[in-house]
Amino acid sequence: MIRKLGVALLGMIALVASGANAASLTTLTWHGHAAFEIATPNGVVLLIDPWLTNPVNLKAKDKGDPLADLKKADYILITHGHFDHVGDAVAIAKKTGARLITNFELGTNMAKLLGYPKEQMGFDTLMNIGGEITIADGEVVVAMTPAVHSSGLGNPFAKDKEQEPELATGGVAAGFILKIRNGPTIYHSGDTAYFKDMDLIGEHYAPDVALINIGGHFGMEPEMAARAAASVRVKLAIPMHFMTFPVLAQDATLFRQALKKQGVPFRQLHPGETIAFEGKRIKPAGK
Repeated sequence: MIRKLGVALLGMIALVASGANAASLTTLTWHGHAAFEIATPNGVVLLIDPWLTNPVNLKAKDKGDPLADLKKADYILITHGHFDHVGDAVAIAKKTGARLITNFELGTNMAKLLGYPKEQMGFDTLMNIGGEITIADGEVVVAMTPAVHSSGLGNPFAKDKEQEPELATGGVAAGFILKIRNGPTIYHSGDTAYFKDMDLIGEHYAPDVALINIGGHFGMEPEMAARAAASVRVKLAIPMHFMTFPVLAQDATLFRQALKKQGVPFRQLHPGETIAFEGKRIKPAGK
């Protein structure tokens, strides 16, 4: 009897330990293009540039609805106003109540022109380059970083009134640093050209993971994207913003080769793929 109780107790301890370990994980999922979903150790869900209906997202193919599977989003972060980065933010916000993190001009116009709920943004979430905010009860610090790019927001009223501009101001383009307590520091470059001050991002934040645009044409070509990864001193570079459209790079081969010359570790995700972090390190497969 005592032996059975001991075995049961050990089983309960193992179960509790397993649950605690799962709760300590940070997960990162690529939904294609520049859209990423991050779940923190405390279960807070952040979406960056949530164009979930982009054509390389497997859930969007054959007229699928990737938003149907999205059960939770606490925050939506948008780097700039282009349609492929604003994406499905408004529909997701109305479904989940997610608060909007972006620059003031873009947030204001998303509310007025696109119908993003005004009560789901404010001084606690709207910001600008150089600033930091703390969200999720202190679990996440968000810093907005520079990006060399444009940020026009599509105006839905232009089709009805000839005098209406096709694009409204989207403020300035940006990137984000996410410092997650008991998790990795993640850099999302947004759409940007390479700029020398990326060195400062590396000096100050030393990100564990960088999500780097590599598609060219509208942003960095692969070789300069690799230089950007080296400048921010990242421990792991993950490519994004490629193969979505014919004008973009269709694979990450040149980026991977350029990273190798820079001595930066590389990992390619496939749309829908998730990786998990135990603290700042990637959890080994099968563990």
